[in-house]
This record gives sequence, C-alpha cells and structure tokens, in this order.
Amino acid sequence: MGGQCRGLAIVQRLKTRPQFQAALAGGTVSRTPHFALHRLNLAQPNDTLLATAPVSGPAPSPEQALFGLFDVWLGAMVPKRWARRAVTRNAIKRQIYNVSERFGDRLPVAAHVVRLRTTFDRQQFISATSEPLKQAVREELVQLFERAVVKEGRP
Repeated sequence: MGGQCRGLAIVQRLKTRPQFQAALAGGTVSRTPHFALHRLNLAQPNDTLLATAPVSGPAPSPEQALFGLFDVWLGAMVPKRWARRAVTRNAIKRQIYNVSERFGDRLPVAAHVVRLRTTFDRQQFISATSEPLKQAVREELVQLFERAVVKEGRP
C-alpha cells in the first residue's frame, strides 16, 4: 500500500508521530558527520501466541500496534533547525528515500529513521539544490546505510 517494491523487499514509509517516536527510541545503529540512523527491531508475530490470545484486548506490544505489517519501515527527519529552507529539506528527504531503495532488501525487519543531526555548511553549498550538495548527501547516506547493514551482519 504505502510501500515501494524492490524485487522481494517492500519498504513501508513511517507516517505518524508515534511511529517516528518509537523508531527513534529504538536506538542509534549508525552515524555519519551529518546523519544518524535509528532502528527499532520488530518482533516476528508468533502464530501460537496469536492463537491463544483473546480476541479482544491489547496488542502484543505497543510497537507492534504501531507497525501493522512485519516489514522494513523507513522515515526521514530533516529538522528546520539544520536545514532552514524548505527546498533544502525536501531535497535531502528525496535523497534519503532514493538511497534507501538500494538497501531495502538488506535492511532488517525494523522501523528505521534517518535523522539529519547537523547542518551542511552554507558557505560550501550555496545553492539548496546544487549537484555538489546532492552528491555529498548521497555519499554520506550510502556510508550510513552500509555501516548499518554491516553491523547487522548482512553483506
């Protein structure tokens, strides 16, 4: 539905504030000078648990209730504090989603949030949509995802 198909992997997009908050609370798994990748691992739904659970009642965990599908989830946070112009924030978010597509099949089933944690130097990157800025963002995002995949043990 809200995901994008990449062969066998489907990456769902985080949409609600509680989803973002839960993923951020999961912890940081990778960092670069400008970005941090947060991950909340999702538990595989247990068929026997579901069969013995009462029909009405709470979900197995709050996280599972937020993420209806046992899948890879991704969200992008680009705070106004670190990217003042909307055109810059949108360009960075596009880069996050584009680069993440290459890693969708190697990421674990979890909720991921890529967060911009510091500003890109406006003296070096004058235009918000300049090719040098896009290239710098892309290179750093590739490093971010590669580090996360290596930590997970998936080459």
